[in-house]
Amino acid sequence: MVDTIQSTILTFLVLATIEAVILFVAGHPRTKKYFNFLPAVFWIYFVPMLVSCAGLINTKSQLYDWATTYGLPASLFLLLLGVNLKAIARLGRTALLMFLAGSLGIMGGTVLTFVIFRPFVGVEFWSGFAALSASWTGGSANMIAVKEALGTPNDVFLPMVVVDTVVPYVWMGLLIAASKGQVSFDRWNHCEARVLDHIRERIASIQTVQPLAPRGKNVVFLIGLAFAVSLGVQSIAKALPVIEGVISNFAWAIILVSVVGLAASLTPLCRYEGGSTRVGYYLLYFVLTTIGAKASVSHLGTSVILIAAGTVIVLIHAIVLLIAARWLRAPLMLVATASQANIGGVVSAPVVAETYQPGLASLGLLLAILGNVMGTYLGIIVGQICRG
Repeated sequence: MVDTIQSTILTFLVLATIEAVILFVAGHPRTKKYFNFLPAVFWIYFVPMLVSCAGLINTKSQLYDWATTYGLPASLFLLLLGVNLKAIARLGRTALLMFLAGSLGIMGGTVLTFVIFRPFVGVEFWSGFAALSASWTGGSANMIAVKEALGTPNDVFLPMVVVDTVVPYVWMGLLIAASKGQVSFDRWNHCEARVLDHIRERIASIQTVQPLAPRGKNVVFLIGLAFAVSLGVQSIAKALPVIEGVISNFAWAIILVSVVGLAASLTPLCRYEGGSTRVGYYLLYFVLTTIGAKASVSHLGTSVILIAAGTVIVLIHAIVLLIAARWLRAPLMLVATASQANIGGVVSAPVVAETYQPGLASLGLLLAILGNVMGTYLGIIVGQICRG
């Protein structure tokens, strides 16, 4: 029988190796096709859980708390550093309202669905639904941030990871299939013919800053800056009021680091976007490995019920989007892109946008980035409503 690894350094090396191997295999031309349905982010969480459940590594290592406490705020800062708020603002009224309608549909759908499914899954899943709503109005970073801000138990979080993996990919397939009917939908909806042309013109006029190359010294600077910001916001958060069960010191730290990251994106620091996003995701995925290492499979059986709950959330979200499209006379392309930008994220939203209108992949990307900006705040709001 293999002894459990107790050393913090060895535990770090095991988890870092798991992350590196999964990301390498997921990005390799010969093997990346196997990650089309269950993406790398799922395995980065799931494999450490299997390793810890098998007794190979300690499930209560200090490393896990350190990674969450200091690594998560640092990763959020780096991911927000490259946000181009000016470019998002130039997308126009119709595109932004459609995205916000999609977010509103996820928020309202999550609360209503939790009320319906609470007798089947238990009241303790309120924070799990909040984390899921953060992912479906933002992305994985927002889901993890809300999970930690609200103190979501690991055995509640695991089934939500399964839902967050299965439902969005099925939904994306349906959205892509619906692209064949966009002409008929736009005719029925009396869509404004020039809406997409205006968006193309606005995107073409966006001026981008030339990013700095992600060289060694730039990466070291970014890591040092990110952890300095992480320590700074946590020092400030300790002085802010704590409301038991509503907002904790760490929740304040998550909110503050998001504000600091957005503020920094408006400064010359945005030129580090090329390296900050990459380093931010590597750091975020490592935090996810430590969360997985603490998880258990005790609530995994509820995943089937929760997948049904996730389907209900998406259906409510779709209804709200269709109502908004009717009101704004928005084309089906904006309906689908706004939906995938919410539920999918920066990887899949450009694919859906490009499927509907070649040349508009950047629209999906910018809307998904907007979700990354908003998702944490919206998830915390949904959590407090579900908790109440």
